[in-house]
Amino acid sequence: MPSFVDYCTLRRILPFPLSGSGEGLVLAHGDLAGADEYVATIISCVERGIFKPAPIDVLTLLEELVHRIDRLGGDASAGDQAVARSQHAYAALLDLVYRQFLEHGSRDQRRNQAEAEGLAEGFAMGTEDE
Repeated sequence: MPSFVDYCTLRRILPFPLSGSGEGLVLAHGDLAGADEYVATIISCVERGIFKPAPIDVLTLLEELVHRIDRLGGDASAGDQAVARSQHAYAALLDLVYRQFLEHGSRDQRRNQAEAEGLAEGFAMGTEDE
């Protein structure tokens, strides 16, 4: 299975999808850019060793966006159908990146919390002797 780094690398090398000619796909393109910004921010945080999820539910945003893109693509011209498939694929990739970030970050956060609790417990035990 590809790793978080693999997904991030793929996101960096793939071109951002086009906007299409229909108003719905243009709006979806803007929303996709917003979601991409959240993902870019968490990647930057990970590179600095920080686990800080976005202030919104990015996975729900992407899920709703994919459904909207799929509906728009079904009624679109052939050219816009290709754009919709590209937007869908890019949104799915962002979902994978963000999902991996949450899984790894929460696992690391739980481990760090357990270590901190262990240290606090050890400290408390050491002060009881005084």
